[in-house]
Amino acid sequence: MENKKVILVVDDELDFLKMIRMRLEANDYMVITAINGTEALEKVRDYKLDAVLLDVLMPGLNGLEVLKKIRQVNKDIPVFIITAFSSEDRFELAQKFAASGFIVKTSDLKKEVDNITSFLRMSGKYKS
Repeated sequence: MENKKVILVVDDELDFLKMIRMRLEANDYMVITAINGTEALEKVRDYKLDAVLLDVLMPGLNGLEVLKKIRQVNKDIPVFIITAFSSEDRFELAQKFAASGFIVKTSDLKKEVDNITSFLRMSGKYKS
């Protein structure tokens, strides 16, 4: 039996975090969560992760600061930026720090999970 992929989901919106966790677990992923950037960086160090889903707007360290720090210790892990507010500036910063993808939150959670699982399947194909 194949091991489940381990995904870290980082978001300060607890309802969103809970829903994404349930949906990803229903799609056979093991999900670890963090509610802020500091906790996310601890989990990146403590777990062997297959991917990170990282919210941009969080108190303390924002998602782009966390992405920059993740890249200093792990250049290979797929990190997908999640935000409710897309902007060209954020997109460019996410690319600058080697984000693997950019996902805009919508009110359609099923579509969002489908998008996320598609990104995760693609990331597995290109991972060395």
